[in-house]
Amino acid sequence: MSASNDQAGGDKPRKSLVLNAFVEMCSGHQSPGLWRHPEDESHKFNDIEHWVELAKLLEEAKFHGIFIADVLGGYDVYKGPRNLDPAVISGAQWPVNEPLAVVPAMAAATKNLGFGVTVATTYEQPYHLARRLSTVDHLSKGRLGWNVVTGYLDSAARNLGQAEQPHHDDRYALAEEYIKVTYKLWESSWRQDAVVLDRERGVYTEPSRVRQINHNGKYFNVPGPHLTQPSPQRTPVILQAGTSKAGKLFSAQHAEAIFVAGHSPAVIAKNVAEIRQIAKTEFGRDPQSIKFLALFCPVLGRTEEEANEKFSYYRSLGSLDGALALFGGWTGIDLDQYGDDEELRHVESNAIRSAVEGWSKASPGVAKWTKKTVGQHITVGGLGATAVGTPVQIADEMERWVAEADVDGFNLAYAIKPGSFKDIIELLIPELRRRGLFWDDYAVQKGTYRENLYAKPGQSGPPSDHPAAKYRWQAGVDAEAHPVPDN
Repeated sequence: MSASNDQAGGDKPRKSLVLNAFVEMCSGHQSPGLWRHPEDESHKFNDIEHWVELAKLLEEAKFHGIFIADVLGGYDVYKGPRNLDPAVISGAQWPVNEPLAVVPAMAAATKNLGFGVTVATTYEQPYHLARRLSTVDHLSKGRLGWNVVTGYLDSAARNLGQAEQPHHDDRYALAEEYIKVTYKLWESSWRQDAVVLDRERGVYTEPSRVRQINHNGKYFNVPGPHLTQPSPQRTPVILQAGTSKAGKLFSAQHAEAIFVAGHSPAVIAKNVAEIRQIAKTEFGRDPQSIKFLALFCPVLGRTEEEANEKFSYYRSLGSLDGALALFGGWTGIDLDQYGDDEELRHVESNAIRSAVEGWSKASPGVAKWTKKTVGQHITVGGLGATAVGTPVQIADEMERWVAEADVDGFNLAYAIKPGSFKDIIELLIPELRRRGLFWDDYAVQKGTYRENLYAKPGQSGPPSDHPAAKYRWQAGVDAEAHPVPDN
């Protein structure tokens, strides 16, 4: 789509895109092996200065947020079973640090940037996590988001006291109860005006304004009360990434932003439409309030030739073993069982065939799909779309994603860090602004993550149609008039 075209729909207003930087506290993240690039600094992930400088860079460019992914185990499927060597050697999300710890440092160096952090519900008690997230929401002045995941690696389950992961739908049933426990702790355990700091009476907190939640459920028994007073958002921005049947139901009910991944907009358009419909018909939510963010790795050049040269160099440094290790963890499929020249579109596995068909539609020029071809596709950008070109070409592609898949923005992955983000800031964002597709500044200065996500001053808590809203114990309301909701 050229710069002069209107978005599909003619008079349909253009969306102001939500842009997040997509990272992990590891080397390479979605582009295994590119730590070998002479300009890559992702290997400095143990240094707090690395993260502070990145946060300042992103805020200067007015990114909505930085989204920090996480895993709790190694990618040990490829050349398995339980073989970590390909991931260990290539640095494929290994080693990886705990993401929440670095957020306060980044928050102290910025005023507006949001911080989305991945934390799994399967392996941690909600009472403990609710306090940790409330603490960081306080320290960041309300700029925290929680990416709610149930986990996908058996290696994590084994290290956290389980022989294997619980069944997929069981994990989501647990997550459903889990998140409602956190809503009760964050929203119903303390009245908004409980802390009075009355020096004359010597009363720090009015005891009548703090109460137990007395949650008794299938998975959790949590009497409460919450250990932390209400934070600026109380409930962090709820982020999610599941597109299975159970994942869609969870997202449609709870998520304020949903991460989607596919090599073309056609791959994700159906999921986006279905989740919006479920949110409206089953949960009474405004379907357009849910922000869909597509995984997208732009490789930019001032000319098409420069971009292609850059991409070719990136691919030459990428680790095929690392890429196939990631693929094995993401899908549970060990591609080592197939021959080097075996056409994967003809294998027995439905999962492999469907994945490869998606790639082949997005990249029709590839004559034969082998495990090497799959690995090459993953080495730069992972399972999302990798677009190569000039700022005009990349902006055209982003507009196509918005028009065809109805996404609201992008989770921008990097090939090299911070180089890829510097290219986005220097080359791509001016083009997006020229088209009216990206804001010039934050909607709410020193606002919460939620206020700037919705571009709505005062929206520090979940919107009224979000399930967490009914739990909120407002200032001045007697406990009897607003009991803790049962579910």
